[in-house]
Amino acid sequence: MLGLFRRTPHQSQKHQRDDGEWFSVSFSPENFIPGLIIGFLFGLFLDLTKLPKNNAKGNKLLSKVQLRKTESNCGDEELKMVLIVRQDLKMGMGKIASQCAHAATGIYAEMMQSQRSLLRQWEQCGQPKIVLSCKNQQEMNKLKEAAESIGLPTFVVADAGRTQVLAGSKTVLAIGPGRKSSVDSVTGKLRLL
Repeated sequence: MLGLFRRTPHQSQKHQRDDGEWFSVSFSPENFIPGLIIGFLFGLFLDLTKLPKNNAKGNKLLSKVQLRKTESNCGDEELKMVLIVRQDLKMGMGKIASQCAHAATGIYAEMMQSQRSLLRQWEQCGQPKIVLSCKNQQEMNKLKEAAESIGLPTFVVADAGRTQVLAGSKTVLAIGPGRKSSVDSVTGKLRLL
């Protein structure tokens, strides 16, 4: 039975030649380079599957790192924007949120035309925004005049009147972005919403 599996000297030489041809073909540059690339991509794929999944703890750590990084780009003094909501209109929370969004985007659009460098600096500082409240239209007007008198940008939202308030009602005043000390000199005594 063992004799059946033995090779003759002629068969051994032929088998060695076949092995040598296979060996020389398999390590040719045409085969090696694509294999190297495929191996690299496969290894990269395996490494990417080992990355940690997004989790709350990882996101908190990342946000703290990003906050420190942006704070270092803020220059000498922090910038901020203040949104002042009229309380006498008795708007619902959704309406207030919508009106604040109008105020923030409105002042942003105006500043894109005239004060881009200040806007970019505010963006690099994390775009701080504070929402405050005022009693009525008269107080809002005084705040707007005070802000403009010291050179702060302002924007007033006039409602279209489709839902909760009359058309043309002044709902939210945006002040800034501007230097925190300047904004606080105008709005420092107002209450948070």
